[in-house]
Amino acid sequence: MSEADFIARMRAIATDPAARGLADDAAVWEGLVLTHDMIVEGIHFLPDEKPQDVAWKLVAVNLSDLAAKGAAPVGVLVGYSLGDEAWDKAFADGLDIALRRFGLLLLGGDTVRVPAGAPRSFGLTAIGRAPEGGVPSRDGARPGDQIWVTGTIGNAGVGLAMRLGEIEPNETCLDAYRRPQPQLTFGQAVAGHVHAMMDVSDGLLIDAERMAAASGCRFGIMLESLPLSAALLAARPDVPDTRLAAATAGDDYQLLFAADPGEAAAIREIAARLDVRITMLGHTAVGEGVMLTHKAQRVPLPERLGFMH
Repeated sequence: MSEADFIARMRAIATDPAARGLADDAAVWEGLVLTHDMIVEGIHFLPDEKPQDVAWKLVAVNLSDLAAKGAAPVGVLVGYSLGDEAWDKAFADGLDIALRRFGLLLLGGDTVRVPAGAPRSFGLTAIGRAPEGGVPSRDGARPGDQIWVTGTIGNAGVGLAMRLGEIEPNETCLDAYRRPQPQLTFGQAVAGHVHAMMDVSDGLLIDAERMAAASGCRFGIMLESLPLSAALLAARPDVPDTRLAAATAGDDYQLLFAADPGEAAAIREIAARLDVRITMLGHTAVGEGVMLTHKAQRVPLPERLGFMH
């Protein structure tokens, strides 16, 4: 059963409005924003990753969902698979550091023991306070909106290639892969100025396609506007294939949002005040799906838009 098929089956069960039709990254209930993500060894992290980095990623990927809802994080519940004692201790130490860094309470969770040699898997539920002005969703983009993204795209994908020994390493890309930084402060500040917002977790193009489908409009994205870091361009040439690879790589955990052009000045002021890089990628229009261009020339979408479970 594919992820989409399973979610469709769950959608018939999750009928409460708090679930948002399972079309968003979080539930909104009684002034709280609730989200849950899992990470699995061999899929979301390599078997030889440091336990402290795995703990950080588990926290950060969930907080990124809260960031996309403009929520202020409060606490977490952790599901943990026990294994090697030294590894478990190092993970706990890393979890403590991550929770302290983001000011989070550990509120509970559960543990299980898995058979020797089985892949480690962990889950975390993050709880945040909803913004007073309303919680942005994936489905609010309207034709004529501007499409924006925070930070740079593709660093984590290159960082993974570096971890696999495919590219000469640099710390910027390795850190982006190992220790993603959820855009919490910016998400909270910009929530009242956007029509739709979500985090970029599985790849910019696949997540843009998801937002376009939820909103019922077409997303036009200019490949030449994709923000690439100097560290990425030190590892790969600035050619369309590099930009397509960055647009389909996962683990960026930046914020993708759509807003009325009249909000552009306010959004830029917020970004400048918080020292957050933002880039306008294109516009929404009547239609469906994602239309990709490079220097005003139509570019066929790649067969793989991003990571699929």
